[in-house]
Amino acid sequence: METTERSLIERARDGDVDAFARLVEEHRGVALRVAYAIAGPDAEDVTQEAFIKAYRHLDRFRVQSAFRPWLLTIVANEARNGRRSAGRRGNLALRVATRREADAASAEDEALRAAGRQVLLDAVAMLGDHDREIVALRFFAGLSEAEMAAALDVPAGTVKSRLSRALARLRTALPESSGEVPA
Repeated sequence: METTERSLIERARDGDVDAFARLVEEHRGVALRVAYAIAGPDAEDVTQEAFIKAYRHLDRFRVQSAFRPWLLTIVANEARNGRRSAGRRGNLALRVATRREADAASAEDEALRAAGRQVLLDAVAMLGDHDREIVALRFFAGLSEAEMAAALDVPAGTVKSRLSRALARLRTALPESSGEVPA
């Protein structure tokens, strides 16, 4: 963990709200992406609740550990709890928290890319909760296998096998013409 992040955590533990606000700002995008992948349209509320819980429980965070997996564990738990309590199994409305700058592609190319993204997002939405979560942590949050293992509190080998099975199910859920699923 970076020294600056460690000092922000220590200051936040001492009650410095501005220090915690900087941590929120730094990790908000990835937290939103994970929440969207699991909870859909309630992601903003889930993320806010997760940050509140993280602030309240900073005393439980082990400073020698990585902050991002710890935080994303809270986000994923909040998202799962919110999803369960709402009893929803509707379509997953995955939106990326940050927009990529548009490249100089033609309108037709952009429309094809958007359609392809929507096909992929629809297929991810059809996955079960555990599969959707592991795919979200890896590809939407960009966590490494080690970070995923820490976030899920499982061995690295379990992460590899779960991700492999989730990607296999995702491949079968995709129409043949939609392209490849990330490996």
